[in-house]
Amino acid sequence: MTASKHESSWSTPPRDTLRVGEGFRLSDVDPESTPGFDGGKKHGERELAAGVPALSALQERLFAASTQGAPDAVLLVLQAMDTAGKGGIVRHVVGAVDPQGVHHYAFKKPTPEELAHDFLWRVESHAPTPGQIGVFDRSHYEDVLIGRVRQLAPAEEIERRYGAINDFEARLLGRGTRLVKVMLQISADEQKARLAERLERPDKHWKYNPGDVDERELWPAYQDAYQLVFDRTSTAAAPWHVIPANHKWYARAAVQRLLLDALESIDPQWPPADYDIAVEQARLAAT
Repeated sequence: MTASKHESSWSTPPRDTLRVGEGFRLSDVDPESTPGFDGGKKHGERELAAGVPALSALQERLFAASTQGAPDAVLLVLQAMDTAGKGGIVRHVVGAVDPQGVHHYAFKKPTPEELAHDFLWRVESHAPTPGQIGVFDRSHYEDVLIGRVRQLAPAEEIERRYGAINDFEARLLGRGTRLVKVMLQISADEQKARLAERLERPDKHWKYNPGDVDERELWPAYQDAYQLVFDRTSTAAAPWHVIPANHKWYARAAVQRLLLDALESIDPQWPPADYDIAVEQARLAAT
């Protein structure tokens, strides 16, 4: 089935259905649900496959336009509890486009050098440049999530960081970067099942980290920390989208649609030739 003949299974777009707005409560999200999508796993996989040509073409146009000075870029911010499927999003959604136009970075525990600077110092250098799709697989939000839950910074510093994040994202928007901020929400039971699978399968032992259980024990605190993130940093220009993620196929299709929306809003154009095409055709024919 070609993309042009594909009939979308989205009854309402994820940009509206999954957007964090006024009065949003994370506790109201059902991780098993598939909001706005009519169909099951097969429909979701078909939706994902059908979106690949458009996503790839838009990414190529975005990159091409940047060679002639267009400032546009996209930044996908991925946040979630462990096992929620961030890696699958990177492989199955972002992985469908030319890797030359993607900058992927996963923020880990800060180094001593990074700790000597403001928390956003290390983030600034990894923001996407014009023509790129950037992916933060964990991001600057770790500094107000694990930072709050694990009390890695004073309470007043955590409070300051919400405003600093909003200012940072406003700067990104001002220079032409569209932000797609996504939180993948799985249930505690689903996470337990996924961790158990990692322990049962030798091919997944490398994915298991004993520290995941330590973080799991703090589940309620993390849910509260995420709610504060949404309350303080879901803005009109850079809203959060919370995606129920017990069904991986749904989460992948939803993130792809959000990326397509961001790229379509940019509508990058092929840059015109900066040479005389007829002259070059004649020169080429003469060789």
